[in-house]
Amino acid sequence: MVRTLDDLLNTRDSATYLDLSPRTLEKWRLTGGGPAFLKLGRSVRYRVSDLEAFLAERRRLSTSESWADRG
Repeated sequence: MVRTLDDLLNTRDSATYLDLSPRTLEKWRLTGGGPAFLKLGRSVRYRVSDLEAFLAERRRLSTSESWADRG
């Protein structure tokens, strides 16, 4: 299925989109450091655009590049 940037995904589908475990996203929601998410009642949803932004922020050209080197 083709996703648009405005689509909302649940945790399982978001984890699949990022090639991660759903538990990783659950842990990041508690500790921080993960993609932005929406809390709708008891439901958690992720915007595809937020997942894309999360990926873009972590793009590296070298394994030795640090967060401080990015600006």
